[in-house]
Amino acid sequence: MDRRRTSILIAALILPAATTGCGADDGPQRPQVAYVTNGIASFWTIAAAGAEAGAEAFDVDCDVRMPASGSEDQKRILEDLLARGVDGIAISPCDAQNQAGLIDEACALTHVITHDSDAPLSQRLCYVGMDNYAAGRMCGALVREALPDGGTVMLFIGRLEQDNARLRRQGVIDEILGRSFDSSRHDPPDQPVSAAGYTVLDTRTDQFDRSRAKANAEDALALYPDLGCMVGLFAYNPPACLEALRGAGRVGKVKVVAFDEADETLQGILDGEVHGTVAQDPFRYGYESVRILAGLARGEEGVLPADGYLDIPATVVRADNVEAFRATLRELTGASR
Repeated sequence: MDRRRTSILIAALILPAATTGCGADDGPQRPQVAYVTNGIASFWTIAAAGAEAGAEAFDVDCDVRMPASGSEDQKRILEDLLARGVDGIAISPCDAQNQAGLIDEACALTHVITHDSDAPLSQRLCYVGMDNYAAGRMCGALVREALPDGGTVMLFIGRLEQDNARLRRQGVIDEILGRSFDSSRHDPPDQPVSAAGYTVLDTRTDQFDRSRAKANAEDALALYPDLGCMVGLFAYNPPACLEALRGAGRVGKVKVVAFDEADETLQGILDGEVHGTVAQDPFRYGYESVRILAGLARGEEGVLPADGYLDIPATVVRADNVEAFRATLRELTGASR
């Protein structure tokens, strides 16, 4: 056993669990769970509201943590939570492959599940979220709707180390190019791929840096004057694309297809500036994750999905359903606060 893991084990044994985060101050008897995101974004604000609602519904204290600097920050957060002796952790890994060992260390000490982005090579108990490859294909279908006669497409995303990002991106590309369903396929991010009248030019990453996300969009517009469609695959990417388009005076001339349900994206659909978005259900990600952790903390193994996967499907949002979607979203998040 390495020195770092030994220190975590010792700390976990000698430090008492803390009562912090979402949920009432009902004393140390309540299970202590944690909900760890992979960054800071409006998407995670909605998920946090779901976790808060879950904490109230299932009588636990939930500590929501949003790392600002990727996998290293997640590592620090996990070590802190384990040292405090929490009863369960739900995590969206920043780097599924390289964090598998860290997640396994956590699994040896407490109940661990993944949400939003999976770590299938780890010993996590289950994954809560959607099929990101299938959702990516839903997004690709929106691109084909926006560009029915073909054209050039640029993809924008936070990082590709995450399991959900890799699968989502590939699903978009495969659907745009009319390929068969194969989630194991991989196209290098810096090489154009073409078929059926469409060309996916490149994938630009920003590592959750909003300024860089906007700069990536601006650079793409400058480099490709005939760009047909910009696709933002993390919640803040579509708003960054819209900012760049407004600055360049090209709103409406370049199609925008989105992922997630940022306010700016939904307003863009209403205003005719965004063709559509594939919306996850982050509220349920938070709520269901806390529900499962609460049950596990009380010895209720039946809360785990039979196949280790709790599917929470995505929704396609266009002009015809954006008002209803937005109203439901506001009701959910408002009801939990």
